[in-house]
Amino acid sequence: MKHKQKLIVLGVGLVSIFPIIAALYFYYVAPPKARMNHGDLLQPARLPAKPLPLLSGGEFRFEQMKGKWLLLQIDSGSCDARCREKLYAMRQIRLAQGKDMVRLERVWLVSDDGRPAPDLLAEYEGTLVVRAAGSEALAAFPAPTDPAAHLYLVDPQGNLMMRFPERPDPTRMIKDLQRLLRPSRIGAG
Repeated sequence: MKHKQKLIVLGVGLVSIFPIIAALYFYYVAPPKARMNHGDLLQPARLPAKPLPLLSGGEFRFEQMKGKWLLLQIDSGSCDARCREKLYAMRQIRLAQGKDMVRLERVWLVSDDGRPAPDLLAEYEGTLVVRAAGSEALAAFPAPTDPAAHLYLVDPQGNLMMRFPERPDPTRMIKDLQRLLRPSRIGAG
């Protein structure tokens, strides 16, 4: 009888400790290769408070956008083909959010003194075009090589929090944003 009780206690102990051993194994020895998010999560960083001029006139401050998610790109005012692709992707990704699209704003930081073509501005109406040439704002966007190669996401508190890869997959970006917008009620009507 005592031998049977010892086996039962040993069995319960092994069953109890197995999940801990499995978790340690998968955390240290064989971590999963895939990750859920498409963009790279960044250490949240406040963006500069100094005002920047809007192309349309007036001033832009990141803090005035509190309560909105910002999808942001950095590009020259001459806007080459890659710039146009990013503008298009930002517009389509915003539209794909459905009723939550009003919670997402598009921002284009113009990194030089170039002036975007009027037809381009008309095509992407609603995008806030901000002159950022020579400002400290441009230095706030981390990237392995060129900050202009990426799209960035700023949370409703005004923190830069995600960088999407060069040539991002729009479908996966949409899913990332849906995962963020759905549980967050900031900016929801």
